[in-house]
Amino acid sequence: MIRQIIDKEHGKLTWIDVCAPDQEELRQIAREYHLEEDSVQDCLQSDHLPKYENLESYIFIIFRVYNPTETMEADTVQELTNKVAFFLSNDYLITIHRKEQGFINDIAAANPQSKYQSVWQLFNVLLKGCLRSYEAPSTRLSKEIDYYEENIFLRNRKVPMLKGLYFLHRKIALIKRMLILSYDIIDNIDASKHRNISTRDTRDLYVRLQNVYDNLYDNVNQLLNVYFSTASQRTNEIMRVLTIFSVFFMPLTFVVGVYGMNFKFMPELDWKYGYPAVLLLMAVITLACYKWFKKQGWM
Repeated sequence: MIRQIIDKEHGKLTWIDVCAPDQEELRQIAREYHLEEDSVQDCLQSDHLPKYENLESYIFIIFRVYNPTETMEADTVQELTNKVAFFLSNDYLITIHRKEQGFINDIAAANPQSKYQSVWQLFNVLLKGCLRSYEAPSTRLSKEIDYYEENIFLRNRKVPMLKGLYFLHRKIALIKRMLILSYDIIDNIDASKHRNISTRDTRDLYVRLQNVYDNLYDNVNQLLNVYFSTASQRTNEIMRVLTIFSVFFMPLTFVVGVYGMNFKFMPELDWKYGYPAVLLLMAVITLACYKWFKKQGWM
């Protein structure tokens, strides 16, 4: 669907927004604005990563925004983010995307006809909208880290944590990667001749988000290390308990083995009190082992 949000006849620029385009609509836009075929083909690739291209008559930019409908197990570029393509010149701005984008609709609904004096002013607002799509997920991911941290340290074994930690790590790592790949876009915009306070604000927002996700990435890595450390510690505790029980039974097994050899000349076999004496010996050995373990602090 093609919609013209700002008309240059009534404003100072042209803004055309294209949502879920078919091949004919893309060809129409390409013919009218003399867009390169390779750039148009890039718009059709759902897994295309962020890029910045400065061509002769326009600038082509692909930015990936956070997908608000992602599921808990989303861990790929296509599942976690949506692509928005920008074609910019001094006279027009074209945005192309497959899915409805809330921030674009909000900007389009806020009477942009007389609000924006140049394409670059409008683009900076749209770029900030793209970046702000990552703000709410950062808060939610931080809460998820706190949730898993609490359950790991409190050893709540009823919560399946490893699978959740895996997808949490994947999401943060992927978003961090998208932000790193977007650096070229932010740097070129802020270093261009159109640099102003608005482009500096955009860079500041980008740097802040990058720091947030760097911190989240470090936290989730530390949390994974703690998880495996506590799992290893739990295994060691189980092995210690089993070892203590085996030590209790080792001397008892020895005693039973001695009196189970069935030699003919074993004085204790004909002794009236042989059986209770052996049971008493085994009880004394068990008590001695227990006292020794308590003294060593192993129980």
